[in-house]
Amino acid sequence: MNMQSLDIYLSSLSMAEYREIEDQINASDIKLMPLRSWDIYNDYYSRQLAILKQQNTIDSFKELAKKFEWNIDLDTVFKDKTFDALVLTNKEAKIEWVSEGFSEMTGYSSKFAINKTPHFLQGEETDKAVLDRIRHKLSRDEPFTEVLINYKKDRTAYKCEISVIPLFNDHTTHYLALERQAG
Repeated sequence: MNMQSLDIYLSSLSMAEYREIEDQINASDIKLMPLRSWDIYNDYYSRQLAILKQQNTIDSFKELAKKFEWNIDLDTVFKDKTFDALVLTNKEAKIEWVSEGFSEMTGYSSKFAINKTPHFLQGEETDKAVLDRIRHKLSRDEPFTEVLINYKKDRTAYKCEISVIPLFNDHTTHYLALERQAG
């Protein structure tokens, strides 16, 4: 009997059934190697899944962008960028849209975040100087990247790298933040 899952088969037998076939079971002389390729495949699969998920998020955002007709090449915006979440705010800093990754990263639902400012993510360890720099860059409609301490719904602090890009037609109407958990 040559079965890879012999142990499963044997464990399903009653004692009487086992005794009937016991003499037919021979130990193999073949040296078995543990199956390691699953780890390699799993790593590859996880990377591919992350790439696909990020591309789906980008495609969803591009569909939203068609509605606003922004004068920006979104392919250039997303080229070689990694992010965990996308957050779209209006000029008043109210969140209008978040990607699924936002909920995964912060624990807050999109329903909770919509129409709020990102202030609810800040807390005691959030550096006020960083917030001042962010306000200054936003007031000048300049793209920027900053790292600040944000807080998840369970109040766990985390470093969040945000890259913000102004979106405009004739004038700036929105800001897109590409966010990822840093270090």
